[in-house]
Amino acid sequence: MVRTGTSIGTLYTVSAPSGAGKTSLVSALVKSNPEVCVSVSHTTRPMRPGEVNGVNYHFVDHTTFEKMLEESAFLESARVFNNYYGTSQQWVMDTLKQGVDVILEIDWQGAQQVRKLMPETVSLFILPPSLACLRQRLTGRGQDDASVIELRMSEAISEMSHYIEADYLIVNDDFTTALAQFQALITSQHLRLARQVTRYIGLIQELLA
Repeated sequence: MVRTGTSIGTLYTVSAPSGAGKTSLVSALVKSNPEVCVSVSHTTRPMRPGEVNGVNYHFVDHTTFEKMLEESAFLESARVFNNYYGTSQQWVMDTLKQGVDVILEIDWQGAQQVRKLMPETVSLFILPPSLACLRQRLTGRGQDDASVIELRMSEAISEMSHYIEADYLIVNDDFTTALAQFQALITSQHLRLARQVTRYIGLIQELLA
C-alpha cells in the first residue's frame, strides 16, 4: 500500500452534564484507539492523592497560570471555586500536527471558547437517557447529600440546554451502544476526503498515473 504524508488530527470537544458518563466514554474510546488522546489541562488546584502531575493535570501556581493567561497561552480557560483551569493551545496544535486527534472534556462555555478560535473543531454533546437515570447515577456515587444532589440536578438541566450548540449528539443509555456511536464519529472524521487524500496521496498519484 502506497501511503505518504501525515494528515492533521481532528480536535473534538466533548460536553455533558455530570452523571451522563462522559469521562467513562472518553476513557474507553482512548484506550481502544491509539490515534486519539485526551488533553491534559493546566490547573492551580492542589494535587489530590493518587494524581500524577502531567497525567491528570499540569499543576501550576496562580502566578504561573496568570502569566500564561497574559501570554494567551490557553485555547480555553475558566475559573472555578478560586482555581484556574486551562487548555494549552501550543500542546493542542503540536499534537494535531502529528496526526493525532485530541479530545477536550470541557463544559459548554469552554466549547464555545474553542470554537471561536478553531471553527473546524468537532463538538459532541452527551445526554443521559432520562432525568430519573441521571439522578440515580448521581445518587449512586454515594458522595453527596440530598441538597448537593438537587444542586447538581439543577446545574445539569442548565448544562443540557446547550446541547443544540454541538455538531453531534449521543444519548448514553446503553454504554456499549454509546461507545460504538462515539467510535463511529471518530471513524467518519478519519474518512473525510481531505484527510484521506493527505494520507494516501502516493497511492492516488499512482492510481491516476
